[in-house]
Amino acid sequence: MAKISIEDIRKLREMTGVGLTDAKLALVKANGDFDKALASMREKGLTKAEKRAEREARSGLIASYVHDGRIGVLVEVNCETDFVAKTAEFQELVKDICLHTAASDAENVESLLTQPFVKNPDQTLSDYIKEFIAKLGENIVVRRFERYILGEVE
Repeated sequence: MAKISIEDIRKLREMTGVGLTDAKLALVKANGDFDKALASMREKGLTKAEKRAEREARSGLIASYVHDGRIGVLVEVNCETDFVAKTAEFQELVKDICLHTAASDAENVESLLTQPFVKNPDQTLSDYIKEFIAKLGENIVVRRFERYILGEVE
């Protein structure tokens, strides 16, 4: 059996938001293979995120992003409590959603969520959000967005 370091346990815990015991168990099951343990924890996190999707999310943030003075977006992202809305993790997520929205050509939220995430094309925006749902323990919903392009007429 591979030796499991406390650094790997802490790193896995920070990346997934699980407890130390769960992180250690995942590494033990993966024979110390960090990538396998991370994939396993993400799968569990996504399952928990799907269960949370039924809970009402009415708090959150409306954020904006302007790229080079030529593209601007407004995005409403909801969570369940003001407490989570004020965390640095949630605010980081909202900024990333704004950046992704500015880079995308989506016309609605469903098309936006299924696109490859601009910072990591190996996952969709929806999968990226589910990681935060697992980490923060609350349902998170992209409610709506508006994208403005300089000189574009509707």
